[in-house]
Amino acid sequence: MATQNARADSLSLLLFTLRSGKLMAINLLKVSEIIPCPPLTKLPESHPHVKGVATLRGNPLSVIDLSRAIGERPLADPDGGCLIVTEISRSRQGLHVQAVSRIVHCLSTDIKPPPYGSGSRSFITGVTRVDNTLVQVLDIEKVIHAIAPPAPEQPHGTLDEEDASLLAAANILVVDDSQVALQQSVHTLRNLGIECHTARSAKDAINVLLELQGTAQEINVIVSDIEMSEMDGYAFTRTLRETPDFQHLYILLHTSLDSAMSSEKATQAGANAILTKFSSPELTDCLVVAARTVVFAER
Repeated sequence: MATQNARADSLSLLLFTLRSGKLMAINLLKVSEIIPCPPLTKLPESHPHVKGVATLRGNPLSVIDLSRAIGERPLADPDGGCLIVTEISRSRQGLHVQAVSRIVHCLSTDIKPPPYGSGSRSFITGVTRVDNTLVQVLDIEKVIHAIAPPAPEQPHGTLDEEDASLLAAANILVVDDSQVALQQSVHTLRNLGIECHTARSAKDAINVLLELQGTAQEINVIVSDIEMSEMDGYAFTRTLRETPDFQHLYILLHTSLDSAMSSEKATQAGANAILTKFSSPELTDCLVVAARTVVFAER
């Protein structure tokens, strides 16, 4: 039986504020730099939550009005504040905020799921406390997706009969605390004619694994986010590798961070592979490799 005790990994959070003054946070690994808000060029017919485009070292940078994007009051000084420049899921953008507070270091176990009842319109993936003050962790993927949903990708192409058969034999569990990211992965699988199981946390994923153990739907492939509250993807992977019943699982870590930067840590944790979000064709290719690995191992 698998343990459900969270394994602690350290992480750094950048704290910032909007007009309300309440503290919000973003994983520091998603931040490339922080700059004063530069002059912006407003683009006609742009999304109302996009303030404009800045030029940063000769390159254009879309600037998101984070206050409007998450339903907060606009900043008192619309031209003041600063930009948090983020690089996630193969895209780069600036988040216009009131002020950056500081960087804090904590454990993944310190990040708790959003309060029950936060609802599907919430733009947070977790909460924590810093000096006894509540801090909300921003779901930046959801913010970006609401403004610029990914363009429909070209179909992966028809899978050959062997690959289609391999994927059909795989029982896949997708784990992600971002509803947007979870839906993207599920959509890719459904386009391949494959249904999968889902979980919004590592704890819930372990419950699914236990529930299906010994049944015809017993999981053999896991696609897991890295940044999750309570137990992150690295800790989740290590927990499974240390649990005899689940040591054999194929684990693909699917991250909004640069996978090259995270690959060494993923390998150390025991993951089979790592992939940067989000590319349906690349996810499909990774799943074919995963299915081939587990099916051949079971023969």
